[in-house]
Amino acid sequence: MERTRAILVDITKCIGCRSCEQACKQAHGFPTASEAKLSPTNLTVIEEHGEKFVRRLCNHCQEPACASACLVGALKKTSLGPVTYDGSKCIGCRYCLVACPFSVPRYEWSKLVPYVKKCDMCSARQVKGQPPACVEACPTGASTVGWRDEILDEAERRILGGGYVKHIYGSDEAGGTSVFFISDVPFEKLGFPAPPKQSMPVLTANALGDVPTVVLVGGSLLSGLYWITQRREAVARAEGNVAYPRPRFTANDDDEKRS
Repeated sequence: MERTRAILVDITKCIGCRSCEQACKQAHGFPTASEAKLSPTNLTVIEEHGEKFVRRLCNHCQEPACASACLVGALKKTSLGPVTYDGSKCIGCRYCLVACPFSVPRYEWSKLVPYVKKCDMCSARQVKGQPPACVEACPTGASTVGWRDEILDEAERRILGGGYVKHIYGSDEAGGTSVFFISDVPFEKLGFPAPPKQSMPVLTANALGDVPTVVLVGGSLLSGLYWITQRREAVARAEGNVAYPRPRFTANDDDEKRS
């Protein structure tokens, strides 16, 4: 198997300086104003949970649900490890927003020609042998980058040294990721989601494989489309937008149109 790159975030070392946020913004040409959550111009963010600072960014899943859900291949897992996005292929369906178990991708709702935005682990920099901008800017070593197997070994070494929760977040969540977190506070207390251990595309494939074709074409397909529509609206509302307004008709509406 080809080796891939990965990032380790050690929450015990983060001092909340937000150097990673600013480095990311500068690398992508975004406005430098601080933001409280992930956005199209804020691809990594420091969240405060009591006395702890937690960095959020794309987890770069080994088998990314966003790429599996993309109808046109705009998202893909590269051989080096990052999950990248090609805006020239995107049709704006936003299924990636629905599929991501970590709720990472953001949509440019305010633009006439909107795109999906997410961290790409500075893929272009890594191809040149440079570290991600966020890692390079970290003054305390809270974020480090390396080969995935070596990063996992380092995380395991730190955990065995004591003082940490006995789990590497990302080692098996959603089938495993390329961004790992270690902490001295339980992850559920820091706002980390708890997705299934199995990769999301595998779960989907298994579920579909167990359903007769006639059902897929009928009720299950319609139910799936309804669920996706409802989920897309929920995502939009969570981001402060109104999505997919649908007209409401009654029996009297048709009479009025004919009169």
